[in-house]
Amino acid sequence: MLAQVNTPRRAISLIGAPTDIGAGHRGASMGPEALRVAGLPKALSDRGLDVVDRGNLSGPVNPWQPPTDGYRHLGQVVAWNRSVFEAVDRELSDDRLPILLGGDHCLALGSIAAVSEHCRERGKTLRVLWLDAHADFNTATITPSGNIHGMPVACLFGHGPKELVEIAGRHPLLEASQIKQIGIRSVDPGERRLVREAGLDIYDMRYIDEMGMRRVMTQALEGVDANTHLHVSFDIDFLDPEIAPGVGTTVPGGPNYREAQLCMEMIADTGCLGSLDIVELNPAFDNHNRSAVLAVDLVESLFGKSTLMRG
Repeated sequence: MLAQVNTPRRAISLIGAPTDIGAGHRGASMGPEALRVAGLPKALSDRGLDVVDRGNLSGPVNPWQPPTDGYRHLGQVVAWNRSVFEAVDRELSDDRLPILLGGDHCLALGSIAAVSEHCRERGKTLRVLWLDAHADFNTATITPSGNIHGMPVACLFGHGPKELVEIAGRHPLLEASQIKQIGIRSVDPGERRLVREAGLDIYDMRYIDEMGMRRVMTQALEGVDANTHLHVSFDIDFLDPEIAPGVGTTVPGGPNYREAQLCMEMIADTGCLGSLDIVELNPAFDNHNRSAVLAVDLVESLFGKSTLMRG
């Protein structure tokens, strides 16, 4: 049984990053507003948290161009990630818990880069939980699309363009022991080789089916203690599209509602949540903001709401 080791910081900062610059479909740029419309600020405030909405970052518009040398919109992706890095770094420096409202998943590079630097400077142990249908370990030479939202994990491990892998001035920003990928069920052939070489811990959907979410989360959270900074990078396509259709890259067979709730509740039980990305919410593919409402429900669970009688 995982024991609660401390309590999360009570000061929360919401940071909108309204761009689909790294994605293959338009619409993730509307994700931050959809989360606000679904009531995220109020839901967190109602849990007794000190919530400040910093509004939206600004950055280059999406030029919607084909790839150049294996990357789509590299310059624009770099600019957005620099803005995210600086914004997340400011909140961490003020001892606030940043929640990045994406936007597509390429933005997690800037977010996690800031968290990695924060942990290095503070002597904290970093653990990243990557909740996603995809491994996001593509590179320019193996990507089928050039979309950089399929590359952030590779960049965090030092595989990618200099402008991205050195966004914090050093690389790699992660080691294999620092990241656990959960819910994976779509990996490109070239990606599979790189992931194996990197030695990543991946809890794919077959493993979840065989072992159950409780065992998966117990393993993914093993070793977490009071000195651990937990960063959760929550891609909405982690969820089964039957319950969360509002994404651009649906993959059938993801976690159901109860499995997702258990995942979030067990993270909350550690008391170590230190930062959060909510990405790839695409209202253009959603049904009456259904996926955003579900995301808010799950984020509430990350901050201590229980579907049982415990909170």
